[in-house]
Amino acid sequence: MSNDPWPPRLFDLAYFPAMDDKLDDLADLAEPESWDYQHTPTEHHKPILYNYLQYTYKRLADEDKLAESDDGTSLAFNTGLVTPNQEPLFAFFSQNRNEGQQPWFFSGWKRKGERDMSRFSLLPEMAHYFDDSSLLVFDINKEFRPNIEHIIADHRERFPEPYRSMDDFALQTFVRGAIDNARERARRNYKTAIPQYYTGRGFAGRIQLLLPLCIGHPHRADLAMVVEDMGNFYRASTCLDLDTAYNNARQLARPDRDWLQP
Repeated sequence: MSNDPWPPRLFDLAYFPAMDDKLDDLADLAEPESWDYQHTPTEHHKPILYNYLQYTYKRLADEDKLAESDDGTSLAFNTGLVTPNQEPLFAFFSQNRNEGQQPWFFSGWKRKGERDMSRFSLLPEMAHYFDDSSLLVFDINKEFRPNIEHIIADHRERFPEPYRSMDDFALQTFVRGAIDNARERARRNYKTAIPQYYTGRGFAGRIQLLLPLCIGHPHRADLAMVVEDMGNFYRASTCLDLDTAYNNARQLARPDRDWLQP
């Protein structure tokens, strides 16, 4: 494999003809899963899958886990997805012969056992996001420090009505109660806290946890609260709409559908 760094964006690496069709092909090959947003308008076809592939590629490029075939004519990476029979699926590329374009041309999604994958002595590995599995579990014994004022001041537009139009004191009262309920819910069921992988400006990617903010109904989340592990305590100072939260969480694994659903 080349020692040159891989392009940071998937579409700088390879040309994808008829991308919408390619997304449908992958969704048909993989385990059944919903890849569409439920609340947020988007111009992208199967937006969750579209984003999943881009961020998976970026992580693999950072880890140098893209693999060239033994003869150097093909390239592949592990999508992290599997067929209903649990066979890994790979993105497979051929050299792009069109000058001035991306160096590779997308040729198809390949199962591990397909003939084309025999070109690789070593198959590319999955993306890796964490070494400490304790980061994936919400520790109920740690102090919890939510910055409710900041959540409301910076993200009021993410709240559904009628809460968005409430005065600060009333909305803080509702949010405080929702946070207490979320912590109690996590105490009863560890699956309530859903991990996400977040990469922000100026720092490497890290694991955060998502907790449901059920403001209007105890069994329906309105927002997802982002919880950061600060070592001796947790901090929460932001929230996400549910489509964005699912999109982020899906990077690690398909979330349990207790409250966060596509």
